[in-house]
Amino acid sequence: MDAGSIAAAAAFGFAGGVTGGLLGVGGGILFVPALVFFLGLSQLAGEATSLLAIVPVAILGTWRQLHYGNVRLPDGVTLGLLSVPGVVLGSALANALPERALKLAFAGLQLFFAIGLARRALDRKRV
Repeated sequence: MDAGSIAAAAAFGFAGGVTGGLLGVGGGILFVPALVFFLGLSQLAGEATSLLAIVPVAILGTWRQLHYGNVRLPDGVTLGLLSVPGVVLGSALANALPERALKLAFAGLQLFFAIGLARRALDRKRV
């Protein structure tokens, strides 16, 4: 890994931390593309590596938000526990799918949520 790749990874790691604390996201949205584009990882390796990278972001972000009273613990624990079987299935599926299918699925998911969030933000009735 060259110095430029390390600098890019550091910048995206920092940006992922900022967006994680600010918006509640950052890992998958920033880490996966950064790992794929700037560090040359495959889509599968980028997704898998991102899962590890978001652990400290999630822990510290949760701890900080707890102090502000913003964490709904029962909801978070329920989501986390119910996601376990999904992670097992999703990991197996990711390893069975072609690289192109993973890239398209990742891009499609990003677009789906981006459009939905933009619509909600622009809907003046929800203010």
